[in-house]
Amino acid sequence: MKILLTFIFTILFACNINNTKTIETIKQDPSEINAIKRILTTQQECWNNGDIDGFMQGYWNSEDLIFTSLRHQPAYGWKATLERYKNSYPTKSSMGELKLEILNTNLTTAKTAKIKGKWKLIRKDDDPNGLFWIELEKFDENWLITKDSTLSFEL
Repeated sequence: MKILLTFIFTILFACNINNTKTIETIKQDPSEINAIKRILTTQQECWNNGDIDGFMQGYWNSEDLIFTSLRHQPAYGWKATLERYKNSYPTKSSMGELKLEILNTNLTTAKTAKIKGKWKLIRKDDDPNGLFWIELEKFDENWLITKDSTLSFEL
């Protein structure tokens, strides 16, 4: 498992090295960044209210949506992602209280962005946590998550 995590972090680091100049040349519009952060704030509120359907409104409702994690096969499409969430978290108590921390938000173009952050679920018997990397795209005036890559840490 440690070798796999090291490999994944190496790939992510290598990919980010080539993209730094592109990110630096894009104007980091504070109003757009705030709009993007509101997506995650709304998702956190929905999650903490036990509302997976509301949580999913932050995702692109398309078969091209991609959700990946180390513990599962990738989910392709909005419906498959919704089903995975509902199967993994069938009750409000299994959902726990979600805490998100945004570590980095970057506009990569005028209509695309990337976020890196931390997540933590506070539950009665455990507190799973990890990192996430999401890609967003602006459709009309709405930012939506098009790719979600989540990493869980085992305690």
